[in-house]
Amino acid sequence: MKKTVVIIGGGAAGMSAASRIKRLKPEWDVKVFEATEWVSHAPCGVPYVVEGISPKEKLMHYPPEVFIKKRGIDLHMKAEVIEVEEGSVRVREEDGEHTYEWDYLVFANGASPHVPPIEGLELEGVFTADLPPDAVAIRDYIEKNKVENVVIIGTGYIAIEMAEAFVAQGKNVTLIGRSERVLRKTFDKEITDIVEEKLKAHLNLRLQELTMRIEGDGRVEKVVTDASEYPADLVIIATGIKPNTELAKQLGVRTGETGAIWTNEKMQTSVENVYAAGDVAETRHIITGRRVWIPLAPSGNKMGYVAGSNIAGKEITFPGVLGTSITKFLDLEIGKTGLTEAEAIKEGYDVRTAFIKAKTRPHYYPGAKEIHLKGVVDNETNRLLGVQAVGGEILPRIDAAAAMIQAGFTTKDVFFTDLAYAPPFAPVWDPLIVLARVLKF
Repeated sequence: MKKTVVIIGGGAAGMSAASRIKRLKPEWDVKVFEATEWVSHAPCGVPYVVEGISPKEKLMHYPPEVFIKKRGIDLHMKAEVIEVEEGSVRVREEDGEHTYEWDYLVFANGASPHVPPIEGLELEGVFTADLPPDAVAIRDYIEKNKVENVVIIGTGYIAIEMAEAFVAQGKNVTLIGRSERVLRKTFDKEITDIVEEKLKAHLNLRLQELTMRIEGDGRVEKVVTDASEYPADLVIIATGIKPNTELAKQLGVRTGETGAIWTNEKMQTSVENVYAAGDVAETRHIITGRRVWIPLAPSGNKMGYVAGSNIAGKEITFPGVLGTSITKFLDLEIGKTGLTEAEAIKEGYDVRTAFIKAKTRPHYYPGAKEIHLKGVVDNETNRLLGVQAVGGEILPRIDAAAAMIQAGFTTKDVFFTDLAYAPPFAPVWDPLIVLARVLKF
């Protein structure tokens, strides 16, 4: 029997779900409602469009025509879902409001910037950096106005990536955060100390300062904190994000302890025939089993794939996440997978740790990068719980560690993993193997 599936949100999770359903059930009517004019978009690319190294058009993985003509998806752009009821949604589109019925519903409407109540947010030149339209607006502003002094409020991934975007363009950048460390919620202090040293060499880092207000006559001119004030021709608010759960609550969908939509391993919500995927949904942590909300693109795509598969009758489960992530500031790469020491202790683990410095190639081969690794191990089982890295060429180490942790490797397993070696790529003792040796087994 032909079914109608309505998907709210045309980002990574939404389009993955839609594409999967049409692959398995090509005769079904799959409708996607996207509030912007961007689909299958890549918010992670926003800083690089702002920096000028990537054209804005590339932020869509596929153009809308691929989904409409090749995959048969009924894609509605500039279509904002304003009300959700059992069996129907009301949508505001360019030609007015319309009501559409559904047999299955997928919430894939992502997250929005968490903006603190700061006076002056309405001034021209104040931006968030969450979605492709933000990148376009910021880039246009830079091109049309004289921008020398940039203030970024926040100390997380987006704040650091946006700081890089402006430092790379030769701007005077001030990074302001009320916490005592950058990336405080994601990394242990050994890692963030190195990051902060790098930041201080290229920008004005102001930690433990509370932003009070943004001032200017129509256009931003300065940012005032509880400690000082800083000139600003442009301000980026990068103080975190929050899941867009308002529509789900209209339908009585349960939100979890993280504040995001509760889902089971099939991405089903608490309401029959209603699913959630991507940045709006919580899941479980692979190590702890706890409910977590870690909004990242790879897991969002997979959640959409799982939701679409189950809707179309092909049962598959989503195992959860480790929070594997990576970013950079100029030539300093920063990444992690699994639990930090602080997270592991909070979860009740008795842990031991090691923090090492190594090179990514033999001393006789040119181009070696310095890398620091921190490992966290459960003393009771010797199971590897987490790895953090900062320096150069960290991606293969973080990815290998993610696979090892998900497979339940002990430090002995890590040590004896048969990793590839050749002087142009790695030393004979790979830094990850050295870390396992130092952690002992």
